[in-house]
Amino acid sequence: MKFDSLLILDGATGTELNRRGVDTGLPLWSANALMGEAGSRILQDIHEDYLRAGADIITANTFRTHRRALIPSGNADRAFALTRRAVEIARAAIAAVPSDRTRYVAGSISTLEDCYRPDLAPPDDELRAEHSERVHHLLECGVDVFLIETINSIREAVIIAKLAAITGTPVIVSFVCDRDGKILSGENLSSAAHALLPLGISAIGVNCGPTPNLARPLEELKSACPKDFPLIAYGNIGYADEKIGWVNTDAENPSAYCEHALKWPARIVGGCCGTTPAHIAELNRIFHASA
Repeated sequence: MKFDSLLILDGATGTELNRRGVDTGLPLWSANALMGEAGSRILQDIHEDYLRAGADIITANTFRTHRRALIPSGNADRAFALTRRAVEIARAAIAAVPSDRTRYVAGSISTLEDCYRPDLAPPDDELRAEHSERVHHLLECGVDVFLIETINSIREAVIIAKLAAITGTPVIVSFVCDRDGKILSGENLSSAAHALLPLGISAIGVNCGPTPNLARPLEELKSACPKDFPLIAYGNIGYADEKIGWVNTDAENPSAYCEHALKWPARIVGGCCGTTPAHIAELNRIFHASA
């Protein structure tokens, strides 16, 4: 897998499943789609729609198929089976949508606990043991790249990246930041880059923040990384507000989303919460027109 040219990542999975009528309630959240044929069919349809929109990378629905996330629903012993099912569905989608472009399956690896609560991260020994299992599950299932995403601390990022990098499979690490451009742990992205680049990762970036807020942390990463080192960016079309709930930004409109994305110094671009195949189609059109 090469990172020397523009790559289009897919858009949201969880919110798109919800939009299409799949139950994404806790504790299973997006993993609900893997529990039956109906949800799995809709999941494959979503992957196929992103491929038709121009995505080069499809993210397997493994964000919450690890053992710890499955314990509350009594499905911990199905971690590998559900991970395998998610990767198989992504592969089936690629096979169903022919293209002259090579498409890749990314294995999603999130934080063990809540992505927005760095204070809940377990001790290092637990992180190593449980993320090691996730990495080996995805490796056995044959993903093309590890997408370590929505990470909220350097400590957990480094532990996952070390485990993933030694496999020889490409590794992407993406952080979730606050409005000031810092990782939710309060750490700087420049510190994250200095800790992760020596491990041999292939790209670094930010996701799961309001789209208008991503340019600032990306500029910090650009300054902290070697020239032309690949950055990744994929934002939300809104943000959570404690008083009024979810608030959409102008990025709800695909054209407006792309206006923000054109300001990102990123080589891999896609969409996070709330984005749809329409956003990816517009990204594909705009970025390839400007290449």
